[in-house]
Amino acid sequence: MSQALIESLEAIIVDLPTIRPHKLAMHTMQNQTLVIVRIRCSDGIEGIGEATTIGGLAYGNESPESIKTNLDAHFAPLLVGQDASNVNAAMIRLDKAIKGNTFARSGVESALLDAQGKRLGLPVSELLGGRVRDSLEVAWTLASGDTARDIAEAEQMLDLRRHRIFKLKIGANPLEHDLRHVVAIKKALGDRASVRVDVNQYWDESQAIRGCQVLGENGIDLIEQPISRINRSGQVRLNQRSPAPIMADESIESVEDAFSLAADGAASIFALKIAKNGGPRAVLRTAQIAEAAGIALYGGTMLEGSVGTLASAHAFVTLKQLTWHTELFGPLLLTEEIVTKPLVYRDFQLHVPRTPGLGLTLDEERLARFARR
Repeated sequence: MSQALIESLEAIIVDLPTIRPHKLAMHTMQNQTLVIVRIRCSDGIEGIGEATTIGGLAYGNESPESIKTNLDAHFAPLLVGQDASNVNAAMIRLDKAIKGNTFARSGVESALLDAQGKRLGLPVSELLGGRVRDSLEVAWTLASGDTARDIAEAEQMLDLRRHRIFKLKIGANPLEHDLRHVVAIKKALGDRASVRVDVNQYWDESQAIRGCQVLGENGIDLIEQPISRINRSGQVRLNQRSPAPIMADESIESVEDAFSLAADGAASIFALKIAKNGGPRAVLRTAQIAEAAGIALYGGTMLEGSVGTLASAHAFVTLKQLTWHTELFGPLLLTEEIVTKPLVYRDFQLHVPRTPGLGLTLDEERLARFARR
């Protein structure tokens, strides 16, 4: 059999509407923008990946526009003509020539894995070592900012058996306002649900000392990135004194960050995100660091669509333990799809397909409709 070569890499920006405004500390999303990566190979196989961030440059160093530009101008020339079946060699070639750009890198690695899975007739999870579960429990983010509306939304999700883990986005409002909001929701839901918060770095250390104390005393299970990722010594101090466990998210912008955080004792939980580590294989290296250090794991999201969500899920189902489950709800936030079959969410879980590759097919008509001109 002749060697399959990479013939082309195409990056498509896709703008999709959301079910409601999604309020974060740094940005309010009115829609979501995906970058779909298509890698076509000489054996007729196409691999699909996704690179998605939040709010233009509000979240990190890459935007949809920069991701597409760099994929077109820098990634594609390095990959065209290379062996399509050797994911390791292709990613090492990128590592030597391109610094950072983990979101773009993740889209490429996902597409290469999807193509190789299709080539071998295996799900991506089997290329990553083999799954130990077929589904993942999924949290839902309550981000309207209105206490009564958030409680009603949580009650609806419980009734539908879709979610029983809820994350609240806080930090944009005054501290006491946010604390009242969170405590009221936890009291309304009681033991029927796990309630967590994500501050997105918006507290200073003095606010975080009080915030973590009040939240921990009122049954909040987890506090995500309460202070700036730059304040490493502050993260260490908070992790030592907070009654609720602290999770690192923005602090992890690479696998190397994960090693440094673990060495410093700056968090007791790591949020795993393929986009911030550089792909499904890369995020598993962060998971291995955490496991070796006794740090618990949580499957995070950049609110990807179906492609990026399944790329994450195939990695997460291979992990020995996901103590804090996942928040792979991105597709549920969208009112439109660009794949032929929507993902299956049932009984609080996302069910991960066993079909070859990622297990999905693009809907060409819908993709063309929502692609940015």
